[in-house]
Amino acid sequence: MRRFWDGLAGTVLVLWIGGMWAIGYVAAPTLFSSLTDKQLAGMLAGNLFELMAWIGIAGGTYLLVHRLAVDGVAALKTLFFWGVALMLLLTLAGHFGIQPIMQSLKDQAMPHAVMQSVFADRFARWHGISSILYLIQSALGLVLVWRAGLAR
Repeated sequence: MRRFWDGLAGTVLVLWIGGMWAIGYVAAPTLFSSLTDKQLAGMLAGNLFELMAWIGIAGGTYLLVHRLAVDGVAALKTLFFWGVALMLLLTLAGHFGIQPIMQSLKDQAMPHAVMQSVFADRFARWHGISSILYLIQSALGLVLVWRAGLAR
């Protein structure tokens, strides 16, 4: 039975990190370069990022619980555990902290697009912060996947 839970942990890790890379660095840029309506592109990208946030929250929680179940308190001494914990914290900060601020700015800008409103500078600043956190998560995820592959 342990092989199942270990296999699930590997699958969750790849789904989370692979999804982040696919959406953040392939799908979202493609939406913005392909669609002339940037507001629609932003809405669709936002939906994809929201889905990835929920995958990250569920996946990160599972990975931490799994690692504690397998290694006990020794898990607290591993890069993997703290890397996943940091990624989960960044996901939570982005999803429950930054995204509501950005949504509020979009709502206040209505009926105009936020980037054509007086809120454009504030939105761009929060979007930049969100992008930096996403980049940190992506890089950390890549390290975790790389190390997980080398550990076998």
